Amino acid sequence: MSPFPYRLGVHVSIAGGIEKAVDRARELGCSAMQIFSRNPRGWRASPLSLPVARAFREKVKQFNLDPVVVHAPYLFNLASGDRELYRRSSKELWEDLKRAEQLGARYAVTHLGSAGEQGAGTGRNRVVEALKRILERGFRGTLLLENSAGGGNQVGASFEEVAQIMGGVGDDPRVGFCFDSCHGFSAGYDFRSPEQCLKMVKELDRTIGLARLKLIHLNDCSGAPGSHRDRHQHIGKGEIGLTGFRSLLGQEVLRKIPMILETPKEGPRDDRNNLALIRALLESGDSWDRNEPLRPIDQGKG
Repeated sequence: MSPFPYRLGVHVSIAGGIEKAVDRARELGCSAMQIFSRNPRGWRASPLSLPVARAFREKVKQFNLDPVVVHAPYLFNLASGDRELYRRSSKELWEDLKRAEQLGARYAVTHLGSAGEQGAGTGRNRVVEALKRILERGFRGTLLLENSAGGGNQVGASFEEVAQIMGGVGDDPRVGFCFDSCHGFSAGYDFRSPEQCLKMVKELDRTIGLARLKLIHLNDCSGAPGSHRDRHQHIGKGEIGLTGFRSLLGQEVLRKIPMILETPKEGPRDDRNNLALIRALLESGDSWDRNEPLRPIDQGKG
């Protein structure tokens, strides 16, 4: 049997030590992985020691995990009108990029934040200015801007807006794009049919450019298209459904992009089940035109 040709993984816990995340990814059969490098809901972060960072990098190399992705904490808001929150978000995102650099991560991903009561244009401009300062300070690797679901005046719900932000920083090659399927669907990109999906991909290419798409977050969605609800669901259990993921992964250009699942972790077998469904969809690609059904797998919580 030939090796699985796609870069696929999940967001794994760093509980008990950041290097243990690599073991968890390996146990799940991942070829890529995503982590938080610190508490995602707090500001304080303990420094990464050189031995810990080295042990992490060595394990990653040993198990051939690529890419390694570091997700920035949820607290960051680069669009905020609150001066202190804005300042702290910019500072801490740069710190997170340096932590990702220590760990040898190829990518760091950030949400752009909410403009709140400001106008959308003001929020977008604040994101651009924050990114300019971060880029000036310098870092290795690539910072990926993640699309939002658009609720609560979140910045980055449309490809056009993300493209405007990228253009605002001079299309710096250190800035790329991460497409989240739940966020995109909730923001109004209904890709459940092959025709709709192709239309979405063409819009992405026209605005952001497919060359800048570096990562896909695979998540089903509890809300309807255009609902602006950021509620991740298990693959095939939400409004996108297996039909939608079949259409998404049927786009050859997207299948070449590394994929990370951020689906709920309600039971010990959840990650395995969600990974198995995506693997089955990818491996059955040659039969999609005949609409052959997927083999059912155990969806129990184990």
